[in-house]
Amino acid sequence: MVEQNQQQSLLGRAFVYSALVLGAVYFLIPLFVMLITSVKTLDDIRTGSLISWPDQITFEAWSAAWTSACIGVDCGGLKGYFWNSISMVVPAVAISTLIGAFNGYVLTKWRFRGSDIFFAMLLIGCFIPFQVVLLPMARTLGFLGLAGTIPGLILVHVIYGLAFTTLFFRNFYVSVPDELVKAARIDGAGFFTIFFRILLPISGPIIVVSVIWQFTQIWNDFLFGVVYSAGDKQPITVALNNLVNTSTGVKQYNVDMAAAIIAALPTLLVYFVAGKYFVRGLTAGSVKG
Repeated sequence: MVEQNQQQSLLGRAFVYSALVLGAVYFLIPLFVMLITSVKTLDDIRTGSLISWPDQITFEAWSAAWTSACIGVDCGGLKGYFWNSISMVVPAVAISTLIGAFNGYVLTKWRFRGSDIFFAMLLIGCFIPFQVVLLPMARTLGFLGLAGTIPGLILVHVIYGLAFTTLFFRNFYVSVPDELVKAARIDGAGFFTIFFRILLPISGPIIVVSVIWQFTQIWNDFLFGVVYSAGDKQPITVALNNLVNTSTGVKQYNVDMAAAIIAALPTLLVYFVAGKYFVRGLTAGSVKG
């Protein structure tokens, strides 16, 4: 009986691992095709299949995508647009995360009359489609003189991301004992001292969640980028779309694939470095006590 149970357990594990391997292969095939195409010459692409190994591995397509690929009428590659996205994402993530932490702190440890209603109204922002805010936000940016600029895009993403970051931090801070804040008050700590010296230092897990969430959402955004930016101030997602849809000259699929991978690398890097902390952070505030 024991031996039979062990055999069943081994068969069950083999089935689970086989299913996981097949699933991983299924989802990684497109990435493999992109990678292998990006290091092929145009002759290899014309004469081979999608998954055929190149006769000659070359990184010229990567160099062209970064420095000389034509994006509309500008043939300067993705380099400038990549740094546009970096200069937009970093401050937007930092500001929205800090304000979300502050909001979560106020809504849990310094509750005021109507705070629950305020939080419920704020949550509505999580369910508002992007398209609904396009016109009001465009008028606001025009009024502030930020239309078509990177600071304007930063403002848009901070505002739209606040509902999510506030939700994350509010749910996390609910699990922090109120006695901790009360003891700090008795010792003479004020509003900002408690936040910066007590709560923020223990918020590492949920900060990671907020950073990953916001970084991914902002970096991969296309709609806000194409509506609220113009010319050389566009983010990399808009530039990638323009590069792929440029119809002049010979279609260079290897350059397109290299450009797509370049545009995806930052989010892949973030998940590779901090992805294991994402689920931990989401569940960190799920159990009180």
